[in-house]
Amino acid sequence: MTLLPPARPIDYLLLTPGPLSTSPGVKAAMLFDHCTWDDDYNRNIVEPIRAELLRLATPHGGADDYSCVLLQGSGSYGVESVLGSAIGAGDHVLIVNNGAYGARMVEIARCLGLDYSEYDCGETARPDPTEIARHFAATPAISHVAMVHCETTTGMLNPLAEVAALCRAHDKRLIVDAMSSFGGIEIDVAALGIELLISAANKCIQGVPGFCFVIARRRALEACRGQAHSLALDLYAQWHTMETQHGKWRFTSPTHTVLAFAQALRELDAEGGIASRHARYRRNQQRLVKGMAELGFEPLLPPDWQSPVITAFHAPRHAEFRFQTFYDLLKAQAFVIYPGKVSQADCFRIGTIGHVFPADIERLLTAVAVARYWLK
Repeated sequence: MTLLPPARPIDYLLLTPGPLSTSPGVKAAMLFDHCTWDDDYNRNIVEPIRAELLRLATPHGGADDYSCVLLQGSGSYGVESVLGSAIGAGDHVLIVNNGAYGARMVEIARCLGLDYSEYDCGETARPDPTEIARHFAATPAISHVAMVHCETTTGMLNPLAEVAALCRAHDKRLIVDAMSSFGGIEIDVAALGIELLISAANKCIQGVPGFCFVIARRRALEACRGQAHSLALDLYAQWHTMETQHGKWRFTSPTHTVLAFAQALRELDAEGGIASRHARYRRNQQRLVKGMAELGFEPLLPPDWQSPVITAFHAPRHAEFRFQTFYDLLKAQAFVIYPGKVSQADCFRIGTIGHVFPADIERLLTAVAVARYWLK
């Protein structure tokens, strides 16, 4: 049987919250095969990654109190590892839920049988620190608070600094899902007093999917010992192995993804670090919103709540608009956007992170204008 060579796929621009469009350098880094148990790989690639992530997370000092764990799997694996390892038999976690990823933490807590309560403030509302304080008063057993930083259901940036200050004042340990913000928005874990922060390779650092990582206080990692609800997602065991064996992974490392991530970190540094990357993302998002408004598309959120990561837009109300048709018309022009995820609003989302620049947003707006014309 003769197999025809596959057609070269279209090189789409991914305007999503991850996986993202990546640079040629990140793609090229994966063209090397490494052994997962090799000492050179772990000492010379994995350990520098852990050190660099700590440096990015503690820009004003305090790195000695923290450590970094890499874990196979997507960001949700990291969230489940943290909740399943850090919430012990005598603990109670308050989960802040204002979107699909807060809801996912609730689902994880329920599946694992954790002692938890939920502050559900609705998908299009920001968490109110006053309400969180009321939960503290009503449930003195609360030991931890878990919150998403950038809720990509809507593109909302939740009030991390205010919630962190509240947790410090009430001696609660803060867990942050920073999946779609770390690397693109400065987060100082030491200054904020964050206990555990989770993010992933294929988000603002602009690597490819394959692993997540946790930046945590050393004392929090030590406290996880013997508490995990899973063998593979045992955060303490993964950390202890990396810490004592020079970056070694307990199970097979996603070597190609790790090499891509190392290159992505170099490119982040070459861009000028997190502040410069944040500025680019913000320029992308502001130009997108302005251009979409000129084409008749209204953002879901007010500007003060909006992150530079992804923006939700109301779908036009006229009967001819169908998201799938709109999506297909943009995809035919090599742009991939996201459907809406808000249950109470008909909307769609466009991401502005990854290897994406203002000139790409200009090209996208032209493509949207073409699609809009054909939908009339």
